[in-house]
Amino acid sequence: MNKISIVLISALSFSGVVAAQGGKPVVKKTIAPAPANLLKTLEDSANYAIGYSVAAFYKQQGMNKLNSTLISKALNDVMAGKTSLLDETTVNNVMNNYMTKLQADKSKPRVDSGTTFLANNAKRPGVKTTASGLQYEMLRAGNGVRPTAADSVTVHYRGTFIDGTGFDNSYDRGQPITFPLNGVIKGWTEGVQLMDEGSKYKLFVPYSLGYGASDYGPIPGGSVLVFEIELISVKKAQ
Repeated sequence: MNKISIVLISALSFSGVVAAQGGKPVVKKTIAPAPANLLKTLEDSANYAIGYSVAAFYKQQGMNKLNSTLISKALNDVMAGKTSLLDETTVNNVMNNYMTKLQADKSKPRVDSGTTFLANNAKRPGVKTTASGLQYEMLRAGNGVRPTAADSVTVHYRGTFIDGTGFDNSYDRGQPITFPLNGVIKGWTEGVQLMDEGSKYKLFVPYSLGYGASDYGPIPGGSVLVFEIELISVKKAQ
């Protein structure tokens, strides 16, 4: 848990003008008293920290305004054992629906830009689009076996966003990765099955076939992902 530092800064106020030698006015500075420290005990600090954590979390989710009156009432009702305005089931449903809406609103500009990108990309020579919306482009043909979803594959890959910013790269790590093809995002499961061993493809993965509309680690919600994938080998399922 991050430590929260509270810094109280005394304000400077200016009052009075006195005459200095030679008749020049000099501004006299006085220091206003510091505001009373509200955090007198560890319990006080913990209560402030709770409020800080809640506000910081929901601000990060895209909520820019909180109704402190309703928040305070809910806190007081629960702590005092009073009947709340919403039961626990309703609270969970409301929060799930609201967080979904916040994430959808947050992701919408990225979803819209991705939709435009894919529409333009589909017009490029060599780019093909499957029924699911996955787009792919062959960079190098292979002549080996083609995997099924049940197989394991060894690949080298490079992942970027549509602006070219990289987020993952096995080449930088100096070694390929091996994984079961049915254990990755849908865009990979579908796309790698189109490849022959030894081939290299570029996949353009819509967010619905990637990590969805919600943020996932370094992947912002609604992101179209671009992968260059080199299929090194296929291990058939037993």
